[in-house]
Amino acid sequence: MNRIGVVAIGRNEGARLRRCLESARRYADAVVYVDSASSDDSVHVAGTMGADVVALDMSLPFSAARARNAGFERLVELAPGVQFVQFVDGDCEIANGWTQRAVSLLQAQPELAVVAGRRRERFPERTIYNRLCDIEWDTPLGETRACGGDAMMRVEVFRAVGGYDPLVIAGEEPEMCVRLRAAGWKILRADADMTWHDADMYRFGQWWRRTVRAGHAYAEGAWMHGAAPERHWVRESSSIWFWAAVVPLVALALAWSTGGWSLLILAAYLVLWLRVASYGRRRGWGAHGSMTYALFVVIGKFPQLLGQLKFFLLRALGRRSRVIEYKSATTQPVSAPAELSRGAQ
Repeated sequence: MNRIGVVAIGRNEGARLRRCLESARRYADAVVYVDSASSDDSVHVAGTMGADVVALDMSLPFSAARARNAGFERLVELAPGVQFVQFVDGDCEIANGWTQRAVSLLQAQPELAVVAGRRRERFPERTIYNRLCDIEWDTPLGETRACGGDAMMRVEVFRAVGGYDPLVIAGEEPEMCVRLRAAGWKILRADADMTWHDADMYRFGQWWRRTVRAGHAYAEGAWMHGAAPERHWVRESSSIWFWAAVVPLVALALAWSTGGWSLLILAAYLVLWLRVASYGRRRGWGAHGSMTYALFVVIGKFPQLLGQLKFFLLRALGRRSRVIEYKSATTQPVSAPAELSRGAQ
């Protein structure tokens, strides 16, 4: 029998954690939950649900990468014969049939190190920010350059590349995938539902902080692997600086000498919006979804620039960034009855 292990990480996820661990128990031989100083009853409930619990020492710098590494190490201690590990965030539920599908793909294609599927938002209709996440998760299928936090991996390959870099506070999965591809491995995005995610975003400030974190991730990724031939996230970082710094600064700097005509340069944002919206229509996101997503892509350049500036400022000061959180502590107890899962219908 192929041994499948699950490593879930979380902090104050409330009822979302119960759904996560219930799905993990159905599809895995061993389940490890890594808790990052939850103030609710996450640790207790995870233990009663049969998960082996690892409580991180929060006196050390925290990152999701560090949590996943700790969970992996505990998993291979518990189940030395485990061959595949499914990483999942505590606000996600594993979809029916996913683990079998992922394992079959890894067995059929020995060159694959990682298989990921479609992460879907559980409640995309509740807020515009949840809907944006659902669109964000809809990445192209086939061989790809990176995966996200939810993915199935070969245990021996994960161990061989040293796992995640615990010092990377965001974008740790693409960073590890750079190393995987450099070692000759491939990553696949499969046409299958993988997890149901609950973004739980209701405020613009949450979206803003999450987007600042993305900008930081692009900066750090480019700093680590931006050299040729990889050029990891160099294009994304350059785009942030161009749209959030170069365009507005040039328009304003020339305003006096041009009698204000240089402000027409700002019309370039309309061009960017139309271009992204057109891409969304081709991806099948609908007119409203495409236009909304494009608007937030344009606005998002500015918080992303703040994330970039934060990374470089702290780097210059010789300091490491702390995790940028966007979720509020849950108001739901973990022991609350789980809702009927859309992924289990």
